[in-house]
Amino acid sequence: MAPEPETVEVEAPEKETRPAPELDPETAARRAAALAHVRTFGDPVLRARAVPVERFDDELRAEIARMAAIMRDGLGVGLAATQLGVMHRVLVYRVGADAPLAAVVNPEIEWRSDEQETLEEGCLSLPGVHVDVERPVYVRVRGRDQQGDEVSVEASGLEARVLQHEVDHLDGVLILDRTDREQRKQAMRELRERAESRAA
Repeated sequence: MAPEPETVEVEAPEKETRPAPELDPETAARRAAALAHVRTFGDPVLRARAVPVERFDDELRAEIARMAAIMRDGLGVGLAATQLGVMHRVLVYRVGADAPLAAVVNPEIEWRSDEQETLEEGCLSLPGVHVDVERPVYVRVRGRDQQGDEVSVEASGLEARVLQHEVDHLDGVLILDRTDREQRKQAMRELRERAESRAA
């Protein structure tokens, strides 16, 4: 999901905020290199449902480390494996600059609160797009850690939003599917214009 103002990431819904407008050249170069690995709108992998992980081995841990590095350098707050073209049910996130990295393998949302909140979200896979998304304020997510041990995460606020955003990715769902028709049309227009300007 896209980052918060202070951390800048991409994929976290919370109030997915736009990245800081002014990045020093080194940070900007690192971010561009990281985002080159992220699949963007139009890539069919973003509409596919990821498959559960069955082997908890060094290869999986290396995959998680790579995801974390791309998320960090891309200035995002969350990232799903499918955004890198890997069809595993794996997500990573960090909800604050000083927060520890969290990885959840085979995440499933087992409970959502009735209380909802609408905030603006962005996404590394939808560069420049920000739309309002209504989501439950509290969730409980179960899954496994990178060692294969069971974990249960009770989250609220930004953490809950980021988790829901990334689980959506693993199910082939984008923020465009969770906003109203007008915002979806505007976002599609922006994506089209961006693609045309790159092609020109």
